[in-house]
Amino acid sequence: MNFAVYRELLRIVPVRRLLIVGMIARFPHSAAGVLLTLHVVQTLDRGYAAAGAVAALVTIGIAIGAPWRGRRIDSAGLRKALVPSIIAEALIWSIAPRLPYEWLLVAALVGGLFTLPAFSVVRQSLGVLVSGDSRRTAFTLDAISTEVIFMVGPAVGVVLATQVSTVFGLTLIGFATALAGLFLMWFNPPTRSGQPGALPAPTPSEDGVLAAEAVVASAPGGVAEAGAELVAGRVPGQRRARRFPLAVGGKLRSSFAWLTVPVAVVMMVAAGAGLVLAGTEVGIVATLEQGGKAGELGLVFFAWCAASVVGGLVYGALRRPVSPLLLLLGMGVLTVPMGFAQDTLALSLLSILPGLLCAPVLSAASEKVADLVTEDRRGEAMGWYGSALTSGVAMGAPLAGVLIDVTGPWGGFTAVGVVAGVLGVGGIAAQKVRRRRVLNSR
Repeated sequence: MNFAVYRELLRIVPVRRLLIVGMIARFPHSAAGVLLTLHVVQTLDRGYAAAGAVAALVTIGIAIGAPWRGRRIDSAGLRKALVPSIIAEALIWSIAPRLPYEWLLVAALVGGLFTLPAFSVVRQSLGVLVSGDSRRTAFTLDAISTEVIFMVGPAVGVVLATQVSTVFGLTLIGFATALAGLFLMWFNPPTRSGQPGALPAPTPSEDGVLAAEAVVASAPGGVAEAGAELVAGRVPGQRRARRFPLAVGGKLRSSFAWLTVPVAVVMMVAAGAGLVLAGTEVGIVATLEQGGKAGELGLVFFAWCAASVVGGLVYGALRRPVSPLLLLLGMGVLTVPMGFAQDTLALSLLSILPGLLCAPVLSAASEKVADLVTEDRRGEAMGWYGSALTSGVAMGAPLAGVLIDVTGPWGGFTAVGVVAGVLGVGGIAAQKVRRRRVLNSR
């Protein structure tokens, strides 16, 4: 590997500053997930199903709000577009932890809608600050910084929850995120072509691939927010033409002509991966919280995320791609043993093997979409890929939470692991049947 390309890229002052600003802006939310779960379970004395429902509503809010925030950045500029998020982050998360559970659900949805679009801003800005092969190098650096954040952030959240309080922790997260938004406003990086320091923006297909790489980079901790960027499915500074596919059945079929059976299988893989990642996070929290070792959560998240970094690097070095179905099956099967862990060390060690497959399964799935869909429809396909991933994340936390409440932490790991395994086996079987039919038709 030629490490000189990283050194040359970091010599570009705007890129170096953007990567630092991106780390600062993303850090508060890296601690929010664990804090929110502990708040519902410990402070509000609710179950893990209730905590999963809150996490799901935040995810849904992020997915709904991402396209609107992206369009607002294009039409009004970054500084004006960030104002609602800055106000909402400080206001909502200073009030939400003091609300009863029923109202917390509403606050979680609204908070997700107005989440500070740090992932989107950094991705768009990197896309116009560098060009060619340098874009991929820039996103690799951003991937490393993202993983570091999600190794450290949950540990900080646990310290706040156990040493101070979850109410104070969530309030601090809100104000810290608002402060990060002000920092982004002050830095004001270019987000589209034509702005000072900006190069020509990536094409729609390039933008979709770069967004998919951002999702891989965020695994396993930040998949919900990064996945929402794919849902938006747009290029910075470029408006989509409006279509009304429901008007005529033929137009609907034409609009989704790219959605073949193999592509649908990949969408299923994305949903399964999101489900496993979200469910595993809840399971980790439940295992240590019920064992009276919530203060050691950071160690497990560090091992899990570090394994994802290693897995991503190893997969990237492979000369031949691996089927995303096989990777999903492997991740599902390897997640189940995490339910047998009785202490922090065992849970950390058992998280390594499924963690190694986090980044590879997302990378393999996004590569498969890029291979199966023509370039002129790839941006739209990546948007639906993001929708599938986000749907899986939204379902994973509640599913694991229900089983944890009924059977214990092992039930959460088993539930999401078995579902992923079934999806993997079902997809492989469907592929074999399809290939057999193709051979018989010849």
